[in-house]
Amino acid sequence: MKYLSTRGGAVGYSFEDAVLEGLSPDGGLFIPESIPTLPADWAEAWANLPFADLATRILRLFIDESEIPTADLAALVAKSYRTFRHPEVTPVRPLGHPADRRWVLELFHGPTFAFKDVALQFLGNLFEYFLERRNQRDAAAHKEEGHLDPHFITVVGATSGDTGSAAIYGLRNKKNVQVFILHPKGRVSPIQEAQMTTVLDPNIHNLAVQGTFDDCQDIVKALFGNPAFRTKHHLGAINSINWARILAQTVYYFHSYFAVQRQLREQGHGPANLVYTVPSGNFGDVLAGFYAKQLGLPIQRLVVATNANDILDRFFTTGRYEKSTVTDAAAASAVSETLSPAMDILVSSNFERLLWYLARDYAATAGQAQSGNNNPSVQAGEMVRKWMDQFKTTGSFTVDASIHQVAQQTFGSVAVSDADTLDTIHRYYRPAGWNGATATDSSPKQQPQYLLDPHTAVGVKAAEVMATRHPDVYGPTSRSDAQGRLTYTICLSTAHPAKFSAAVTQALTHGDSSAETFQFDDVLPPEFVGLLEKPRRCIDVAPGTVEKVKETIEETLGPIETAQ
Repeated sequence: MKYLSTRGGAVGYSFEDAVLEGLSPDGGLFIPESIPTLPADWAEAWANLPFADLATRILRLFIDESEIPTADLAALVAKSYRTFRHPEVTPVRPLGHPADRRWVLELFHGPTFAFKDVALQFLGNLFEYFLERRNQRDAAAHKEEGHLDPHFITVVGATSGDTGSAAIYGLRNKKNVQVFILHPKGRVSPIQEAQMTTVLDPNIHNLAVQGTFDDCQDIVKALFGNPAFRTKHHLGAINSINWARILAQTVYYFHSYFAVQRQLREQGHGPANLVYTVPSGNFGDVLAGFYAKQLGLPIQRLVVATNANDILDRFFTTGRYEKSTVTDAAAASAVSETLSPAMDILVSSNFERLLWYLARDYAATAGQAQSGNNNPSVQAGEMVRKWMDQFKTTGSFTVDASIHQVAQQTFGSVAVSDADTLDTIHRYYRPAGWNGATATDSSPKQQPQYLLDPHTAVGVKAAEVMATRHPDVYGPTSRSDAQGRLTYTICLSTAHPAKFSAAVTQALTHGDSSAETFQFDDVLPPEFVGLLEKPRRCIDVAPGTVEKVKETIEETLGPIETAQ
């Protein structure tokens, strides 16, 4: 399996090079040259596999045996998921009223209580594996020459909250890896900030940048776009622009599919059609679902759930990808601060990968020759490059109507307000009939249903909206295939509610006469107790320029650029 750039300027990359490079030299994102084929018996052979075994089989489809032998791949996967607190790694459980046919996929059982642990625990081990192997090969080939400078990598990433801590926990104390994480100062939750800045391992460096997540992301992209700086420090990417992250996340779509079908079978029900609703900021999590569907997993639809930063919802509604609909320049570049801060993103980097597939299919079916080249993959790269150049220049572009229609066949979308987010958290924790009774009351206390974090609440609300808008497709009673299968919705739960205590507390106490019955300490994981009081290390970066971040990285690394 080889990898190419979405912008057509790089082809023939190995999996190892695509992972270590992160971002293509032409500014595009790496994608596989083709989508592999599932084994003919996958549905039966994989149905009862533990998560790690299932992951090994799926990853094997995209990673040649010559790059990572199966025994090594299995060991890397096992090492990555031993850090999770739940034996199923990403369990599913029913959500709400049984008639709603709605499930929640819990992705927060990793070290930092966020879905990004699933990919970043694996990516951290991949980095270490590749670097150690390169150093061992060099040592064997040049054993007569004495000491050689080791291969190393300087990871630079931007975070809106969860990526940073997950990357830090995945890369702390890894050999020959230095890590610089940029977060928008004052725009991540206190727990998220503490998770990052209280890690004092010598290879971990936090930079608090005045601005928004998009400002941080723009700085990272600019650093990768600087050939001299990128080469000197061997930059590596941990944001979801890194292909390995998307690949690792495809696994829990398969795992949840098998888990739900198995539980339904145990309850005496037949097979179900599945819709996935995904809280989306940078588009990586839902893109993993797209790849799972492309592989052959029978996903009926993917619902993109956004907050007020609704660039994705507007695209799937109109076919126009546009930073903002307002004309004022300052307002157009402003990110709205919401109760779901990890989704406070104006530009979704991973969306470029989906655009490539839409463009390729358009070129193949419409026969639209671009620059005289009839290869659909080449045409797709040219189309994406033109779109992204236009977006960079004007802040928007519009795809052909036929491309938009194809996108709508797979994706739905909903933008959810803060008010609806709070309401959804409240309704699922305090179901109908809740009376706030205590254990000493004569009437039994109805137990709360489920405590959602604000990002998961956005996804759950989106599922409700889509079921109302299109009951024939997303509704719990819809039967959308020849076998008359019922539709079930799986909502991805992307973070533990304790990471966003202010929003959750606001939802559960505002206007509720039983507010005194809620104690956040009841749901606080032991790992969070005392976290806010721990010593911290963080570098403040004044507002402004890429140059200031470059200088900070150079000064921090000094003459030693590797973690020996």
